[in-house]
Amino acid sequence: MTSTAVVTGGARGLGREIVAALLEAGHQTVLSGRDKDALDATAAALDPGGERTLTVPCDIRSEADVADLTAAALDRFGRIDVLVNNSGIAGPTALLWETDPAQWREVLETNVIGTFLCCRAVLPVMVRQGSGSVVTVGSMTGKRPLHGRTGYATSKTALVGLTRTLAAEAGPHGVRVNLVSPGPLDGDRIRRVFAAQAESRGITAAQAEAEMVSDSPLGRLVPPADVASAVVFLAGPASASITGEDLNVSAGIVTY
Repeated sequence: MTSTAVVTGGARGLGREIVAALLEAGHQTVLSGRDKDALDATAAALDPGGERTLTVPCDIRSEADVADLTAAALDRFGRIDVLVNNSGIAGPTALLWETDPAQWREVLETNVIGTFLCCRAVLPVMVRQGSGSVVTVGSMTGKRPLHGRTGYATSKTALVGLTRTLAAEAGPHGVRVNLVSPGPLDGDRIRRVFAAQAESRGITAAQAEAEMVSDSPLGRLVPPADVASAVVFLAGPASASITGEDLNVSAGIVTY
């Protein structure tokens, strides 16, 4: 029986890498996100025949959208074996007392409540099946300070607690729940973070990057493909006895 995976935020960046890795590993894959054109372009590039992919526009902050995503996946493939909670936003870079409350709420609503809504919609499917794997993409910033990023850090720390408790609740039903905590991913998004860090701290973007990399025993940023490989591992049978874990993929910057 072919496994079916649902990936939120599957059109670009790390999400695209995860979709590519899941397809390579043999999973049928449902790509979701807010940009239908980007989703379709990614699916066409990775699965030209369209036989193993489905694109579903979805704002994970919307309970109705998430319900529609779940229904569409079941209608096309008949089951959901893997849920990858990858959608998330970086939010503002500012001191907490200078942060717009609306921006703070947006980060929590996307990164935490959105993840909750996806789990809430898909877990009953997995429970009925008696099997499944939920993999959520967190961040090392959920476990170490990053100047001006209290909203983002708060949201990613919350995912640690969600993962551990949900693993305990879902485990008796044959469902595993794990978290992947990436370090700084090489790409455009981290460059924007370095630029924002530079502006808020009065340093250069190159200095912000050098500080981050200096904390890594490997002395480098993290290739997105490495995180995608970790997601595929936790999604599949090779990790059958692993649940409630928080796997760091941070080039050694975080080891706890």
